[in-house]
Amino acid sequence: MTLKLHIIICSTRPGRVGPYVATWFHELAVQQGQFEAMLIDLAAFNLPVYDEPEHPVLQRYQHEHTKNWAASVDAADAYVFVTPEYNFGPPPSLLNALNYVYKEWNYKPAGIVSYGGISGGLRSALLEKLTLTTFKMMPMYEAVAVQSVSSLIDENKRFMPNDHHISSAASLLNELQKWARALKTMRT
Repeated sequence: MTLKLHIIICSTRPGRVGPYVATWFHELAVQQGQFEAMLIDLAAFNLPVYDEPEHPVLQRYQHEHTKNWAASVDAADAYVFVTPEYNFGPPPSLLNALNYVYKEWNYKPAGIVSYGGISGGLRSALLEKLTLTTFKMMPMYEAVAVQSVSSLIDENKRFMPNDHHISSAASLLNELQKWARALKTMRT
């Protein structure tokens, strides 16, 4: 059975560049062939600030947007969060989406492709890794950090990676596959 990888575009703001970076990573994951890779746009779920009346651990979701999000999260064996850095931290849209569900995240590996200015989103990625562990997820050491991302988007809105991005992404996908296979046994 093929493992399912969800590549999640975490920024939901107008004018975002996350979709360009995520599209590149998705194409690379498909080419590498270790996962059935799906591109997931968090903006498409239109999640309001957390509005469920019961704790997510109970999985008694009242709202259709939560049920749809829970089904998407549950369907994956591994995740890659394509994330910007907002004021040295993760985007609120990602933290909100993480908090909507709980058990659906458990015992799955997660990678981070961060982007931003000179830091490449590294401060955001560090905080995200800490948060992911509270969902019983295994954040990968391997990661992709894209510095000065706007300088790597061409006139056709395509992300133009350098060799470091490509090799980092390949290492991340290899580790994700190992962890996804191992952690799947904990969920069955």
